Amino acid sequence: MSFDRIGVIGGGAWGTALAQVAASGGREVLLWAREPEVVESVNADHENRAFLPGQELYPTVRATGELADLDACDAWLVVTPAQHMRAVLEAAPPCDRPLILCSKGIEERSGALLHRVASQACADASIAVLSGPTFAHEVAAGLPTAVTLAAEDQALAESLRDRIAQPTFRIYLSDDVAGAEIGGAVKNVLAIACGVVDGRGLGQNARAALIARGFAEMTRFGLANGARRETLVGLSGLGDLVLTCSSTSSRNFSLGKGIGEGRLPSELMSDRRTVAEGAFTAPVLARLASEMGIDMPVVMAVDKLLSGSANVDQVLQELLARPPRPETH
Repeated sequence: MSFDRIGVIGGGAWGTALAQVAASGGREVLLWAREPEVVESVNADHENRAFLPGQELYPTVRATGELADLDACDAWLVVTPAQHMRAVLEAAPPCDRPLILCSKGIEERSGALLHRVASQACADASIAVLSGPTFAHEVAAGLPTAVTLAAEDQALAESLRDRIAQPTFRIYLSDDVAGAEIGGAVKNVLAIACGVVDGRGLGQNARAALIARGFAEMTRFGLANGARRETLVGLSGLGDLVLTCSSTSSRNFSLGKGIGEGRLPSELMSDRRTVAEGAFTAPVLARLASEMGIDMPVVMAVDKLLSGSANVDQVLQELLARPPRPETH
């Protein structure tokens, strides 16, 4: 399979960083952005000032505001916010080509993982999932990064890897699509919880314990939904969890930190041009866990904080009052 020209759907920081990776070696990349100022900045100045300021882009990265222009591309990296993916794909040209899903989340309305959303919107597309511990500004700057590329079609995965991978952007292959997606979705919710711990000043011990117990929740949910344990302990699960639970470069961690400092979730989210996907994933994840009988107390606590049904002190009291149990439960 040949992928000479890559299209990137989504002109935020992560989409722009991936466009930069895909354009290495002088290859053409077309970046679709909803914002006219992004299109103008990329084409005129080789920079996305709105979402990735200060990073010079390769001249072979071009931007467009017209979805129809993507018809000229051999494959698409889909980097739209999770809750908008279905609508964007349905409005795009016929998507009878490989789609590499690079967003992380669960569709709130349907409770579906994003590869299922993409399959419904683009029945003739081959689908892969790219996930792992990635901060956009580091990827765009060429700092060492490793990710998982999951696809059921091994030949497709190998062709996409060979087209996108760089010495500083290592791609490890998997055929566990659900596992790669679940890790990326659940870690966003857990990162909000870790941000709360940091904002409330509860200490490093508490954050480490929360990461470990949160990973246990991720594993329970993943195994119940077809993921493999080895995927969840890899880059797209544990690796991504550690990264986003440890830095204010994570939008989800920053949202939680603000909540821990006493600010309202609605206030914090209204100030953002970029999306903290965990805020949308938390309610649907809590609902699915409840329906399936999966014990996910940290996820439930984050959902209560975001909905305003409980404050930080109340959810902390509930978590600390849970009865003792074996660590493997």
